[in-house]
Amino acid sequence: MPKTTTPNKNKAALACFLLFLAVAIGAFGAHGLKGKVSDLAMETFKTGSLYHFFHATGLLILSQIKEINIKKEYIFMLIGIILFSFNCYLYAITGVKQFAMIVPIGGFSFLIAWLMLCFKFFFQSPGKIS
Repeated sequence: MPKTTTPNKNKAALACFLLFLAVAIGAFGAHGLKGKVSDLAMETFKTGSLYHFFHATGLLILSQIKEINIKKEYIFMLIGIILFSFNCYLYAITGVKQFAMIVPIGGFSFLIAWLMLCFKFFFQSPGKIS
């Protein structure tokens, strides 16, 4: 009978895949875009890559927490990566302003995730965290 994976393993696998993408996309930006886009576009790309890396690492850490329910926080962080980082990439490459307009929504999603985690860890007693 095949082994089934637990939700935490699936979350960890997704986080690792997002980290793989962070490295691959970062390398593409560093080597493939150099001299092909403006300095401002490169900075936007680098910011997207940096936030992608930090938050994918955050997802990997969250995937290993078993004592508390962090599903909502994980989802907000994942949405942040998609809306912030990937739209930074698209805007830097294409220059289409509609992509830049979505970036703050992703940033807000990151803020929500971190603030929810802060409240969860700080204000709830260990026996009541869920």
